[in-house]
Amino acid sequence: MKFDFLPELPKSDLDDRTFNDLVEECILRIPRYCPEWTNHNPGDPGITLIELFAWLTDQMLMRFNQVPRRNYVAFLELLGIRLQPPAAAWCELTFYLTKAQPEPIIIPYATEVATVRTETQAAIIFSTDEELVIGNPQIGYLLTASTQEDRPENLRDRSPANNQWWNLEETLLFEQSSPNNCFYLVLQSDIKNPIGGNVIALTFKGEAARSTGINPDDPPLRWEAWNGTNWQSTILRRPEDDKTKGFSFSELGQQGTNPLIDGADVILHLPQQWPSTDFGTEYRGHWIRCVYTYPKELQPSYSSSPSIVGVKVRSIGGAVDASECIRIENELLGVSDGKPGQLFQLQAKPILNRKTGEYIEVRPINSPAEVWQEVTDFADSGPDDRHYIIDPQTGTVQFGPLIREPTQIKQRTRERSQIQPGGTIVRRNPTETRNLSNIQPDYATGAANEALERQYGKVPPPGAEIYMVAYRTGGGSRGNVQAEKLIVIKQAIPYVKSVVNYQPATGGIDPESLDAAVIRVPQILRTRESAVTPEDFENVAKAATRSVARVHCLTDAMNTTPGRVTLLIVPKVETETMDFRLGMNPERYFVLNSQLETAILEYMKDRKPLGVQVKLQEPEYVGVSVRTEVIIDPKYNNPRAIEQIRTQLLIALYRFLNPITGGIEGKGWDLGRPVSASDIFALCQKIPGVRYLGIVELFELRKYVSGWFREELPQEIINPGYLGLICSWADEENSRLRSGHSIEFFD
Repeated sequence: MKFDFLPELPKSDLDDRTFNDLVEECILRIPRYCPEWTNHNPGDPGITLIELFAWLTDQMLMRFNQVPRRNYVAFLELLGIRLQPPAAAWCELTFYLTKAQPEPIIIPYATEVATVRTETQAAIIFSTDEELVIGNPQIGYLLTASTQEDRPENLRDRSPANNQWWNLEETLLFEQSSPNNCFYLVLQSDIKNPIGGNVIALTFKGEAARSTGINPDDPPLRWEAWNGTNWQSTILRRPEDDKTKGFSFSELGQQGTNPLIDGADVILHLPQQWPSTDFGTEYRGHWIRCVYTYPKELQPSYSSSPSIVGVKVRSIGGAVDASECIRIENELLGVSDGKPGQLFQLQAKPILNRKTGEYIEVRPINSPAEVWQEVTDFADSGPDDRHYIIDPQTGTVQFGPLIREPTQIKQRTRERSQIQPGGTIVRRNPTETRNLSNIQPDYATGAANEALERQYGKVPPPGAEIYMVAYRTGGGSRGNVQAEKLIVIKQAIPYVKSVVNYQPATGGIDPESLDAAVIRVPQILRTRESAVTPEDFENVAKAATRSVARVHCLTDAMNTTPGRVTLLIVPKVETETMDFRLGMNPERYFVLNSQLETAILEYMKDRKPLGVQVKLQEPEYVGVSVRTEVIIDPKYNNPRAIEQIRTQLLIALYRFLNPITGGIEGKGWDLGRPVSASDIFALCQKIPGVRYLGIVELFELRKYVSGWFREELPQEIINPGYLGLICSWADEENSRLRSGHSIEFFD
């Protein structure tokens, strides 16, 4: 076992003799112990036996010289270094009802949803992280505005006086029928009827073809919801969910349905964190708005404002976070025998990090049940502390041990704890002081050699039953399932029709290896989990959760504020099984979700200086699209070979222009580092079959409020800026963006 990433310090072997040294030493001893043996040629059978035993001895010496490496591992154990358990993959599950219900529908906590089981692969099970309530929203207000504002102020109330929402007077949605007009819907709910995370259907009534000029399949509209921080623009999951076709109701008119009677739905996926607010106005509730956006190139606009004569809302489903795990409850570990240091084994392993409500309960005979507390070690545990530790890798539960210590340790510890400045020890009598150097232990009485027994942590009483109230098992890269794979509900829930994950699961990480643990040791010894310098903040943030791949602490004066530390977070993604032929879309793989942000901030709460605020944000991802001409060797000039070269080039480009696997060393593209055409030349010429490259053009992709945009003019160098991070991907859902790489072949 050799750690190539550690400094190469001079090391001396415990026995440095080699195979040749052993053979030569044995041959030199032949005349002394066996003088009649005179044939020392390699073909002699005796020499063959000498070489055989010299080889066996050489193997023993090689293992003997590995003892220092084993001592290093033992040193890690003394430091309390444990291999970190696997991390569970995470995704958002969307449940759909058979139809809207008059009463709220509850999806219980730890509801299990799985992939389809096949003959070769077992089902992968996810469990919901919290309870989901699919409520009954009510419309409170309908407001219009001539311009969109982050905090709406200039509003016009269009709400009916009698709350007859389904029978409105004809209401124009956009007052001036010009871009940037918008209208707001403020929904009402209560504590027993929450609607955060719900999937709602807004049903609008209107006259067909009332608003002319637009393309019904591509209206210039954007739906948004206020999530407490900003306006979230991903609530309309796909254009097909707008059955009104931009309030033109054209499809209903073509089908012979009267939109003035039946109306049409707009399906919206509301944020899970959706607080009630009033923006300083008299209208309080959950805010949704629809914005008339500036038309894109060749996109027609409204010639007149659309209007409606009715609107109503209903919940048809809801979304909740879920993790790849199975929750086990009330597992009996065993019965205590009253001895210190008892070990118990959980039935399932590995064990994920414990949440609230996941603990051990000890039930003594004829006594109330006791709740015990998990600790990382027993160093600070007294004989009456109800403490235990869990090894998440093996699922082993251990209670406090009994340690025999010399009394001299106790005596010296007590004396040193009473040291005052000046080298004196203060006794219970304030008038009596003695210098520490004059104190000598009483060796004559043998007190220093006597043993003191100390109990670290309380011992469960004999006969007590030990239960694990709840724990979760699972995790690993196998949980990074693709989108729309979690479709099987493991238990029946009334009125629930189906479930699906619209985004792939991310964050699943395999258990930590010994090599990775060795890398962590220098950081632990240096910072001891205390964040002071920028490097410390980065190390502590990475130690918070294994779902963090990279952390960058901003240090320049332009992007820092006194009393606040800003960290750029790149989530970790398992890339060993990743298909890089399409790259990695940053909106899918590198999103700083609320679950990851909460885990980092909670971990850093007690590990940062008092009064310092930590802010987490994503880097500014900058996409790069490469267009190049490849001249191939004549022997590769056949369709099959060309297709293989194309695949190799695409994979190489997507891996190279990547926040995690990119860069020269393959450890992730450096923050703020530009990419030039020469980088692409050097990369592509390593592919077998590529003779040389023709033109190499780089196109920049930037994200704005309304989405990603691609620069039409190529650039020699793309500079992402100080906060920018290069990435590349092929967006199959938006072919007009042209984010992928284009490769043309010539012979």
